[in-house]
Amino acid sequence: MGRLCERCAQLFQDFVNFVRRLSSRIVEHIKECLAMLRECCCLNRKGSSVRELYQPVLQSHEKQAAQEFLNHMETGLNETPVGKETLDALMILAFSENSDLQHSAALYYLHLSQHMNTLLPAEFLEPYQPLLQSADLEVQQMSSLSLVNFLLEGNLSKELVVQVGLLEPILELLESGDSAVQCNSCACIMTLAISESNREAIGIAGGILPLLTLAKSYDPRVQQNAVGAILNLTRSERIKSILCREGALPVLTLLLQSADSEIQYYSCASLGNIAANPEHHKAMLAIGDKFLLRMLVSLMSSSVQKVSSQACLCLNNLASSGEVQTHLLAMDIMPLVLCLLNSSSRDVRQASITLLCTMSHSPGIMDVLLCEEMLQHLAMLMQTERANPVVVIHVACTIQNLSQAKDIEVIVQSQCFEELLLALLDPNNEEESLQYVASCIAELAKHDYARENLIKRKDKAFLKCLVKLSGCLEQKELSFQAATVIKHHLSHSGRIAAYLKPFMKDVQTYLMSFLSHPELQFQQMGIATLCLLSEDTEFSMAISQSPLKEQLEQVRQQTEETQALLRLAISHTDSLSLNE
Repeated sequence: MGRLCERCAQLFQDFVNFVRRLSSRIVEHIKECLAMLRECCCLNRKGSSVRELYQPVLQSHEKQAAQEFLNHMETGLNETPVGKETLDALMILAFSENSDLQHSAALYYLHLSQHMNTLLPAEFLEPYQPLLQSADLEVQQMSSLSLVNFLLEGNLSKELVVQVGLLEPILELLESGDSAVQCNSCACIMTLAISESNREAIGIAGGILPLLTLAKSYDPRVQQNAVGAILNLTRSERIKSILCREGALPVLTLLLQSADSEIQYYSCASLGNIAANPEHHKAMLAIGDKFLLRMLVSLMSSSVQKVSSQACLCLNNLASSGEVQTHLLAMDIMPLVLCLLNSSSRDVRQASITLLCTMSHSPGIMDVLLCEEMLQHLAMLMQTERANPVVVIHVACTIQNLSQAKDIEVIVQSQCFEELLLALLDPNNEEESLQYVASCIAELAKHDYARENLIKRKDKAFLKCLVKLSGCLEQKELSFQAATVIKHHLSHSGRIAAYLKPFMKDVQTYLMSFLSHPELQFQQMGIATLCLLSEDTEFSMAISQSPLKEQLEQVRQQTEETQALLRLAISHTDSLSLNE
């Protein structure tokens, strides 16, 4: 007989589970009927003695523990809620075969989890093992719920729970037929999976498949916690691969259609984490012929802002592929992305500008969207989020990606260009933000129109800022990009040198640093800038009377020595080749 397909195998498994649950109920009914028959006088005239024989017999130490426990409950929990006497009593109650005693222990833990404001001592985890594995459903419900409470409130170390061996009984409860137990055990796994070491342990212990099964549960609470657990597990690269092998992608994709926004959010975020690895893109896009892309584009318009934000981020990870960018453009995604740039939610604005930045690598983007319209939206976003590094960086990258010769005039004339200049001058912006802004301006300044526009401004504050940033060698990339803008300012026009004269000492200082820098690109930038400045008489005289001249001579000597060595090495190589 051939292997069953995935769908038939699942249906068969569902049938087996149904029969098990049905069998369990039948057994309970049989027990009830037998108990009633046993009590009838027509079958056993000495029924009372029989009943006494089969009543659970409490051991003397269990009776004593139960009495001490009751006394403790009466005197109040606030005195010694986690003392040694309490632990001793709980150990006896939890390990008892009497379900009523286990019930008392589980109830105590539940009460404690709702009122405790300190860490639970590690030794108090030992009674959890028999409670979680109890045959009594209420004991399972209360003990699993109290464990969730302890974890959520931070009363318990997540790693400790796994280290003491509670992961296995928690995973066993995932296969319970009771939705409350399933809900609690999923919540436990979701919280435990925040820890990196725990994620690996859950994967090794076989927790993936039961979670995927419960992600298809008819109970929305179970679904939420199951998919939430999957989301936390997707923070591990190894677990992501296991999830894909176990069939998580179709399950998560279908859950994007859920009526529950939490399930949509968890599913979307899980898919976004998986999509961060391009190796999974092919499998993700193969589901229903780009069905995932269509669902994500649809969710971008969700009224639930965190769902909309996650849809953008997931698409952003997928859009690293040019093929996906083409599909998204065909779906007319750009007007929707621009609309989200004006969202009232900061998360949505950040997610949408991130997606737009990725899409701006597509060569066909300007055929779909008018450049002016996009620049207007970017300018409005910059005005709202001028000091937000995520926004500033991605706006600068987007403009740089779109800096085609045919669009330079439109870009420079836009308010967006003004906002980039203001961002460079803003002292609140971080180093990384300034680096990307300077890089974008340097790219634009390669074009005559942008360069002439900057020169006409005669903006001393802008030049002073560039000189200052060029001198910040501890911020290497930012320094180099700022110096690149100055160099482009000077090229093809000596007029800019006149505006740099008020900052002559600072200019000489950063050029000296560039000439003595160990990296060749800095040395070359310093030499190129010096050549341009030397065309101005005043700058030329100042340079000749400064240490820059000696440094230039030192660079020249090093360069000549390097050239001589290169010539020697090449001649030796050529002679060896001829001899061979």
